[in-house]
Amino acid sequence: MNELNVLLDDNEFIVLDKPAGLPTANAARGVESLYAKLRLRVDAAAFIGVVSRLDQPVSGVVIFAKTRSAAACLAEQFRERQVTKEYIAVVEKRFPGPLGKWTIWQDAIGWDETARRATLKLGDDGYPQTGQRKTAGSNVTSAVTRARVNNRLGEVSLVELQPQTGRRHQLRAQLAAHGCPIVGDRLYGSRLPFFNEGGNAIALHSSRLSFKHPLTGKQCTVSATIPGAWKKRFPQLVWE
Repeated sequence: MNELNVLLDDNEFIVLDKPAGLPTANAARGVESLYAKLRLRVDAAAFIGVVSRLDQPVSGVVIFAKTRSAAACLAEQFRERQVTKEYIAVVEKRFPGPLGKWTIWQDAIGWDETARRATLKLGDDGYPQTGQRKTAGSNVTSAVTRARVNNRLGEVSLVELQPQTGRRHQLRAQLAAHGCPIVGDRLYGSRLPFFNEGGNAIALHSSRLSFKHPLTGKQCTVSATIPGAWKKRFPQLVWE
């Protein structure tokens, strides 16, 4: 499809590689989105369901359903945490953990509608508090992520992330609260710039998504390669 990087096209769903700077869906009037670009390239009567989303400055794997039954099945998999989501990020400062070793963050996270950003509840020591299930009258809930640093170079590190929950801005807020904001993410305290052609990108990429086929039940794994702009921006990091 013209101007769309298709990773997998199936009768039940389509998986795309979203470029940074492009909203997934529900963009403001006059602003293009990945959903709108896909909508223009299918029959007007065709069903397209938004199953997963990435923030506008984030790149990588996004899945859309082609049938209502597939949309319901895939949405349930996301809701029941049956989908494996893998990300990579380049972060500032020092990641709080040894090289190559997984650590698990379980933080209390909320959403500030006025500031349009996620917030983590911090303890008296300044570190994030352990998250709990959402209680009545509160928007604070649990955000769980597995994380490890794979490479360090000067003031930046290459980090691998596996979110177990799907909170809004979860990875961006957790990395910042744990002392290593994503490069280019000014909203969460980044000092270093990170640019793409559109000027609206952060160094966070959805690299792999694993889920069950909504019709056959077969395991599907779809990967999106690291954007070329990353290697130009950080040529000395070790890239797989």
